[in-house]
Amino acid sequence: MNNISVITIFFLSGFNETVNYRFILFVLSLLCYCIICLVNISLIVTIILDSTLHEPMYILLCAFCMNELYGTTGFYPKFLWDLLSDVHVISYYGCLIQSQMVYSFACGELSMLAVMAYDRYVAICQPLKYHSIMSNQRVISLVCFSWLTTFCIVAINHFLTSRLTLCSPYIPRLFCVNWSIVQLACFPEQTAINGIVANITIIVYLLHGAFIIWSYMYIIKTCVNSEENRAKFMQTCAPHLVSLFTSFITILLDIINMRLGSKELPQTLKNFVSIEFLVIPPIMNPLIYGFKLTKIRKQICVILKTK
Repeated sequence: MNNISVITIFFLSGFNETVNYRFILFVLSLLCYCIICLVNISLIVTIILDSTLHEPMYILLCAFCMNELYGTTGFYPKFLWDLLSDVHVISYYGCLIQSQMVYSFACGELSMLAVMAYDRYVAICQPLKYHSIMSNQRVISLVCFSWLTTFCIVAINHFLTSRLTLCSPYIPRLFCVNWSIVQLACFPEQTAINGIVANITIIVYLLHGAFIIWSYMYIIKTCVNSEENRAKFMQTCAPHLVSLFTSFITILLDIINMRLGSKELPQTLKNFVSIEFLVIPPIMNPLIYGFKLTKIRKQICVILKTK
């Protein structure tokens, strides 16, 4: 029996707990999305228009902000629409596309942070070789490679999901997630390969986190005996560490909630945990970089004064 042809839409049952306060949530979510778009686009435009910012570190930051916009665009428009709707449905292929966008954004975030950590490692630990190793062309190549590999890794997970026979159209979340679709499979034995590939994907991005920690161990070791390097660390590396912490923790909480979350937990709490990585990092990261990096802060001040 093949029910996959029958299930053409999914019902997002996570919205059942939002009925009584959906208009308040709509206003707050719309405000949040507007702030995310404003701060990220502001940094992107500032970096593109100012030729003095066409350096590896700022090119990476520009790509980082683009990734934030990509991921949140996969979530917020549909989420805002659902908050005002009485029926919360999404098409089968629309669900796969949303899940692909959201989780390629999340994994891409860790990939970009790994490239940024490598950039800071070379800048502080091998300053004489920095411009030969981290040219603008090489940075753009690293960014494209990170995006492409991340997109393909996440796409493999969704391709495996698309071959499953599903027995239920109800997803107990606010948006589509690959693992939630896998759990709807009629035959558990079909999902074995999905579980293996999903665990490999998690390990790959945990290794990204390990690489970032390794990089910063060497950076801190180099900075200990140099006042100039300590100043550079506080100026350019501290924002990276804050971004890493917020992104890693919010993504990890969602993974734990999906894989180990108790059915006894209130749906409201599950909803909050599931969207943290789409709310906190996209707002915090550009604000941290905008205030902390002197060149960007000065350029934004110049733009504001000319208005």
